[in-house]
Amino acid sequence: MSTANSVVKALKKFGTPERAKASAWFFKTEKGQYGYGDVFIGVTVPEQRKVAERFAELPLLEIQKLLNNKIHECRLTALIILVNQYKNADPTAQAGKKHQDAITRFYLLNSKKINNWDLVDSSASYILGQNLLNKNNAVLYKLAKSKNLWERRIAIISTFANIRAGRYADTLKISEILLDDSHDLIHKAAGWALREVGKKSLATEEQFLKKHKARMPRTMLRYAIEKFPEAKRKGYLKK
Repeated sequence: MSTANSVVKALKKFGTPERAKASAWFFKTEKGQYGYGDVFIGVTVPEQRKVAERFAELPLLEIQKLLNNKIHECRLTALIILVNQYKNADPTAQAGKKHQDAITRFYLLNSKKINNWDLVDSSASYILGQNLLNKNNAVLYKLAKSKNLWERRIAIISTFANIRAGRYADTLKISEILLDDSHDLIHKAAGWALREVGKKSLATEEQFLKKHKARMPRTMLRYAIEKFPEAKRKGYLKK
């Protein structure tokens, strides 16, 4: 049977000190930075995806061990495996739906282990967001008000599943909750989400912007209007 230790060994074969150092800098692991304490061994994402394919059927018990690992690439590989298992499960079959629900519960139980922006962005909308499409999504609003930075990011990134389905209400409501957030990573995520809404429905995005542009953090606004024509973008940036 495949084990977490087998995954760790496979990942370490790809790691290099040079990439580990570069990743530690990129993901801000110094004291006082958002990724403080995170450990990298220097494995690229494509290499991690290859490892995830090899261990596609890894049981949740072993995935848990990977999420508990201090090595960043172990946690990301665990999440890639989870996303793939969720996508490959057939929701029209009882066993498939049951597995998707189990993965979602598991994901929420481990939300604090999903503790960097790439971990959130590569998993939240594909597991939690997708699972909540036709369900009560009160958990997203609870996460949006969490004291934990990464849980708040999970909340807004999860709504990308709604955006893909042409539903914008949760993105707008959660973005409104996050208007007063203090962290730049949340400003970026909410602005990104609003920009994606605009790609589907520009009128919906602009209605939100006109209501909140004076209050929006500058970074959130810049991300939201990034694809606007220059003249319109400058108009929104005027105080």
